Amino acid sequence: MNKINVGVIGVGAMGYNHARVYSRLDNANLMAVSDLMKGTLSKVSKKYDTIGYVDYENILEMPEIEVVSVCVPTTHHYNVVMAAIDQGKHVLVEKPIAFTLNEAKEMVKAAKKKGVKLGTGHVERFNPAVQKAKELIENDVIGDVVSASAKRVGPFPPRIKDVGVTIDLAIHDLDVMYYLFDEPVAEVYATMGSILEKCEFEDHAEIMTKFNSGITGILEVNWLTPYKRRELEITGTDGIISIDYIDQSIDVYGKFAQDVQIQHAEPLQEEIKSFLNSVSNDETPQITGEDGIYALRTVLAAMKSSREHKPIKLNGE
Repeated sequence: MNKINVGVIGVGAMGYNHARVYSRLDNANLMAVSDLMKGTLSKVSKKYDTIGYVDYENILEMPEIEVVSVCVPTTHHYNVVMAAIDQGKHVLVEKPIAFTLNEAKEMVKAAKKKGVKLGTGHVERFNPAVQKAKELIENDVIGDVVSASAKRVGPFPPRIKDVGVTIDLAIHDLDVMYYLFDEPVAEVYATMGSILEKCEFEDHAEIMTKFNSGITGILEVNWLTPYKRRELEITGTDGIISIDYIDQSIDVYGKFAQDVQIQHAEPLQEEIKSFLNSVSNDETPQITGEDGIYALRTVLAAMKSSREHKPIKLNGE
């Protein structure tokens, strides 16, 4: 098996996991990591026996490296990704794809022009429970989908300093609903607020979405709940699918109630394997830059709705 030489830019919590997964994969060779925090950089580079650079440009200047994971704070995605594309690297960028829509669009355009792959890290799509739910929906196990309700709550994560709970958490379920229903959001209405003094952005949000076909989605996200919960319930004309993201489990109730067996897997590992395969086989990544733009557009519309206290229609670009 030919190994793909890879690098990870930003090895904080998420980037560390990217480095860990790459080090385990048979078709990946982790050549270098980068981080501004010298202590973190030293720890990760030693643990995975790889080169460590404070300046990420050093990674991009290594001609052997074909793929980079970009796991820096969202506000820096644009500069790092554009530099990587300019050096001809295939890029897997953590969600959200960028801080603004214009940045995201420029990144996608640049990748196409350069002929490199640009994937977005919406990891929940690779959760085995989500994959199984899509299969059940496509097989009409719950009939026609009517609505979906998501709950993604837990304590405040001190590592998140540049975005609020909407971009950090709600974007997951907005993307999963888009994936499961295979259609975009037509309209969104949201209320948000900030209670925690240690958080500069919104720490709780309630979002209602309406999809093109009339399906409604309701999302509750917060950093106020003392326990972690990640759940999604999909209601159809013939039953309900209940997903627990953490346990990777599914319950099906209704006309075709059944005991669903899930083969557990690490979603991040499946995501990275998928992206490396797209590079090896010269195929479109499973989650593209355009998917990243859609998710960002939807979450930004929700934030606009909260600011303006009115529903926001999406133009479906």
